[in-house]
Formats: sequence, C-alpha cells, structure tokens
Amino acid sequence: MIGRRDIRSADSRIQQISIETAQSSLDCSVLTKIPGKQIILGVLDLSKLEVETPEMVASRIRRALPYVGAERLIVAPDCGMKYLPRDIAFGKMKAMVEGARLVRSELAGPAVQP
Repeated sequence: MIGRRDIRSADSRIQQISIETAQSSLDCSVLTKIPGKQIILGVLDLSKLEVETPEMVASRIRRALPYVGAERLIVAPDCGMKYLPRDIAFGKMKAMVEGARLVRSELAGPAVQP
C-alpha cells in the first residue's frame, strides 16, 4: 500500500493519479498537494443516468484549472461505465469530448484574424 506521503513525494514513481471529482464535487484545491503528477480528472457522474451537457463538463474541468496546469490534466469519466446503458454511456463520452474542446478553445484564446 502506498501512503499519502509517497504519492506527493517528488521522487515517487507514480506518474498519474486519478481523481474522481464529478460525483463527489471534490474541492479541487487538493490538487495542489500532488505537484508534478499528471491528474486524470473524473468529470462524468456515473451514478446518474442523465447525460451531462458539454458546458457542465467544461465547468468541472475549469474547477481544477486554478490548482493544476492544463498540460497536467487528462479528462476522464469518474470511473468505469460498464453498468450504464450504451446510449447513455455514449452520450456522456460525447459530452466529455465536447466539454474538453470548449475548455481547450478558451485556453487557446481568440483566433487571430489574418
């Protein structure tokens, strides 16, 4: 078992940490305690059959950005989707992709017109 101190340690061999934030509404400030690690950010609530909107997913991604750089984030569902009906799972994944696209666009800034 790996203790909390080991995970936070700069010399820890752990490179990625999965954090489920959608269902738990986790306070993302905890991400400051794990510097130098890639964060797999759970942004889909799999306890509900309702499909998130891309805007809802984007807001969950944005909650993490004050605490961890976008280059360290990997957007993901909170956990496995095997218990969801296929159409619901597909809708959630589509919303996740579109939500990430929204945030990526915001971070890139306005397009420069020639």
